[in-house]
Amino acid sequence: MFGTVSEEREVSVPASEAWKLYGTLRLAKIVGEALPNLIEKIEVVEGDGGAGTIVKLCFPPGAGLGDYKEKFTVVDDEKRVKETEIVEGGYLDIGFSLYRVRFQVIEKEGNSSSCITKSTIEYEVKEESAANASFVSIQPLAKIMEVAANCLVGS
Repeated sequence: MFGTVSEEREVSVPASEAWKLYGTLRLAKIVGEALPNLIEKIEVVEGDGGAGTIVKLCFPPGAGLGDYKEKFTVVDDEKRVKETEIVEGGYLDIGFSLYRVRFQVIEKEGNSSSCITKSTIEYEVKEESAANASFVSIQPLAKIMEVAANCLVGS
């Protein structure tokens, strides 16, 4: 079973400014500080924020999902797209064969002082674990986009 969910948010900063946050490890640092109830800690296992970087996301006790590692599979500065895939733990432990998150920063046509940030989750879950697809939620990414927008507009 394959599925996709996404969320968009308009931010009143140029796309190039938003990408300076989304396209780097700075986003993880800000999220870790601003949303301790969502993500307890984010550790860089290897890499510098480019493609191939692996980070470990640690969740507070009782958050439901176990800790997991994700790998940055795409960091495209030209298209302003970052993709990560879970490579260990988390959703993979409950029957998912794919859990990919994509962040995009889209320049608004005719308005260089504002942009659209878009988050998308793509997932594939094994048939015998199809009921676990209900665990997929865009809400945590919507909170991350809100924190990022507040940081960008406030800076």
